[in-house]
Amino acid sequence: MPPSQPEPAHHVPPSPWVAHFLAGAPPDSRVLDLACGTGRHTRLALQRGLTVTAIDRDTSRLGDLAGHPNVEVITADLEDGSPFPLTGRQFGAVIVTNYLWRPILPAICAAVALDGLLIYETFALGHEQLGGRPSKPAFLLRPNELAETAVAAGLPLIAFEQVREDHPWPRIVQRIAAVGPAHPWTTTPPTRFMP
Repeated sequence: MPPSQPEPAHHVPPSPWVAHFLAGAPPDSRVLDLACGTGRHTRLALQRGLTVTAIDRDTSRLGDLAGHPNVEVITADLEDGSPFPLTGRQFGAVIVTNYLWRPILPAICAAVALDGLLIYETFALGHEQLGGRPSKPAFLLRPNELAETAVAAGLPLIAFEQVREDHPWPRIVQRIAAVGPAHPWTTTPPTRFMP
C-alpha cells in the first residue's frame, strides 16, 4: 500500500472563531485577509459570497486563486519598514490569524470600515512554555493586548478570550471580535461563540 499523501495546505480548515464572526461582515463587502498564508480564510470568505484582498509576503500558496474575479492578491513584506500597503483603504472585515507585528496594529484597526469588523486570533504569552513556536515575546500577545488595542482604536469589543487549547496542538491563544462604531452588533450582539 503506498504511503498516504499529506493533505494540501489549503485544506487546513478555517479557524472556528473566524468562521463564527465572519457572519458579521456586511453583505457584498470586501474582506482583508492579512498575512493570509495558505488562504484558508480567503477561501472561506469567497464561499460566503464576499470579495477578498489577500496579503502576505509569500503568496505562492494562493496559486489556485490566480485570476479569480473576487480576489485581489498583494505580495508585500509587512515587516520591512515600508509604509503599510493598504493605508487609506477600509474593509467590511479584517481577518488576522497566527500573526503579530505590533508596528502595524494601528493600521490594521484603521482598515476596519465604520460598519466593518476585526477578527483577530494569535498566540499569547504562556505559549512559549508549551514548546511551540513562536516562542519570542515579540511575537506573543500580552494579557488583554488585543482588547486594549481595539478599544484604543475606537472599535467596540464584541468578544474576547485568552485560552489554552490542546487540539490540534497545545497552544495559548488570544482572540477578539471588534466592530466599527456603525456596525449593527454595537446594539444587537451576535450569538455567543461556542467552540
